[in-house]
Amino acid sequence: MRIPVLIAWRYLFAKKSQNIINVISWISLLGVLVGSAAILIVLSVFNGLHSFIGSLFGAFDPDLKIEVVEGKVFQGTDSLLSIIRTTDGVESATCYLTDNALLKYDQRQMPALVMGVDDYFDEVTHIDSITTCGEFPIWDNNDNNSCAIGYILAQQLGTNPMAFSNQLIIYAPKRVGNINMSNPEQSFIRQISTVASTFAVQQIDYDSQYAIISLKQARKLFCYTDKEVSGIGIKIKGSAKIDQVQRALKDKLGDTLSVKNRWEQHSSFFRMMEVEKFMAFLILLFILAIAAFNIIGTLSMLIYEKKESIFILKAMGATKQTVTRVFLFEGLLVSIGGALIGLILGIILVLVQQHFGIINFHNAASYILDAYPVELMGSDILIVFISVVIVGYLAAWYPVHTIVHKYYDETK
Repeated sequence: MRIPVLIAWRYLFAKKSQNIINVISWISLLGVLVGSAAILIVLSVFNGLHSFIGSLFGAFDPDLKIEVVEGKVFQGTDSLLSIIRTTDGVESATCYLTDNALLKYDQRQMPALVMGVDDYFDEVTHIDSITTCGEFPIWDNNDNNSCAIGYILAQQLGTNPMAFSNQLIIYAPKRVGNINMSNPEQSFIRQISTVASTFAVQQIDYDSQYAIISLKQARKLFCYTDKEVSGIGIKIKGSAKIDQVQRALKDKLGDTLSVKNRWEQHSSFFRMMEVEKFMAFLILLFILAIAAFNIIGTLSMLIYEKKESIFILKAMGATKQTVTRVFLFEGLLVSIGGALIGLILGIILVLVQQHFGIINFHNAASYILDAYPVELMGSDILIVFISVVIVGYLAAWYPVHTIVHKYYDETK
């Protein structure tokens, strides 16, 4: 194995009789280099977007969320909360109740998801970090009927915490009783709430739909008992591992309740991001495969030039397999060299963008970020390297096995 590699190395850097062979060799190396760097950079951009959007969700959503498997609500009893809060790795837990309602301000009406939360909500989430106007309300007073709403929903209703009159009317259909067709308004429960703050998750599904009130007011509004909740949010201690805490809670709570991490809470969105990343990888890999066809031309011309060397190697006792390996290793050297240089270049560019934000968005003031987010992952580097080597091997296999075998068999 060592001898074919040494001969391949010698052939690769030896002066060729035709200068065009050197040019094509460098073009082959450059094509693999650029392709490798491009794949790594694009994958790093997807990683950056994935992490950034996940951080936006993290300001509103808990680390873990407990919900009922079947149905809409379950009993959030003190014993259940005690089991959750005493689980290793759990720092805090909050109960919430969510349902649909209609918000009315002046002459404007908008449907919304009204979410009732308890006093632990700001401990489990980072709602304070995304509050854009006013102060997030504290419901330690039973008569406190203030609320926080998404900034887009506030704009659609035409209200904000600084408005002269900032009282919303919340309508929710009665869950029990008959509907009075002659007076449909009696079929709704009506509450008045004062807008104390607005928040911006920077996700339209949140900012244009959610209104947060106290859990006690939500139970009155939606006609639920004092213990019924839609879910329980959990904050994990900094030193704890989410997957271990998740497994421990699943074992304790049984099959009637689900425990979802942040990825599972938004599985459709994150799965779509993974599919987009995979499709981008396949497209760029296909382009790299086309560029790798230069290796076929390089090896074909090199084998033709080294035709006499094949005869000499055979006369010296080299088998057909040994001669084949010489030129196959030469193709691999081009692929590996291009992949390594391309990956090093890609890593440098990604790190520069990550720390200095060289490439900015056009009209950056209109975006949340000024520059493209990137994140370098070791698994991506390994995947790109292996993929490039495989593509290079497949590109080298045909000319080597076809032409070398032909020249080798021509000799007596």
